[in-house]
Amino acid sequence: MFSLGSWLPALPGLAWGWALLDALLQGLVSACAVSVLCSLLKVYLYIQCVNNPERQAEKEAIAARRPLLGLLHVLVLTGVLALVGSRVAALVVLEFSLRAVSTILSLGKGARSSQLYLLCQYSLGCGVSCGLSFLLEGAPHRTWNLALAAGLAGLLALHARRLARHVCALYELHSRERYCGVCILLLAAGHGIPRLLRNALALTFAVADLAAVELINRDFLSTGEAVRFWTPLTICYTLLESRQSTGRGVVLRTVLVRMGGLFILLLTVGRWIDILHVLMSLLGELWCLLRSGVLLESCWRQ
Repeated sequence: MFSLGSWLPALPGLAWGWALLDALLQGLVSACAVSVLCSLLKVYLYIQCVNNPERQAEKEAIAARRPLLGLLHVLVLTGVLALVGSRVAALVVLEFSLRAVSTILSLGKGARSSQLYLLCQYSLGCGVSCGLSFLLEGAPHRTWNLALAAGLAGLLALHARRLARHVCALYELHSRERYCGVCILLLAAGHGIPRLLRNALALTFAVADLAAVELINRDFLSTGEAVRFWTPLTICYTLLESRQSTGRGVVLRTVLVRMGGLFILLLTVGRWIDILHVLMSLLGELWCLLRSGVLLESCWRQ
């Protein structure tokens, strides 16, 4: 069986086109993973607001329908993740993993867990991208594999968005009347959504961390040189993160500190294209935070 690219003449421009298609498909899979995460968190936070009469304003804000903005979010994130290089994506993944472990250990189990899930959106996208790059490297049918993965991820993201819309529109009625199987299931087991997300994210970042370590060991001239510059920077803003309180301004400053650290690192051991990728990563982080502003505010009020 031949791959699609083998049917066509070997032209330099054609090879570049296939590489771009692979990058876009990889970015789409990663963006769909972020979309699923946001949809499930939206379902969980809405259910929490329904059960609390004092949080009706939050419930209405979460339930507000913005279908075009959701599609735009996926498209923009797909473009950013498709263009960001593997070195920068690997550093983002490893930096977030260390920061997440430090935050969990310093704050205790369950503390600010929903907020941590929202803050990991861009890092999750980079993690999925790193994992796909590593697992499909050298695969004879890489484009077909990515197309299949993109199709499955798109279906999963679509069903997650439909679930969120259904819950925001009909959960209150169906949970009272007890005649919708989905809403009855959420009424009985909706509190387990954070545990489901925690297990899924732990598995995803475990694979992504292994892929990121391999990519860093391969791309940097010296692993010792990379660790010597990268580890102190990561520890510094890991400690900064564990000391900070909640708030939109604080979260935005933390993003600037993190990306500033990566910027300094790559000025020392990276390439000029890595600097551009760090700036694009900053835009991706800010885009994810601005898109989920309502959910973040709901987490801070819990």
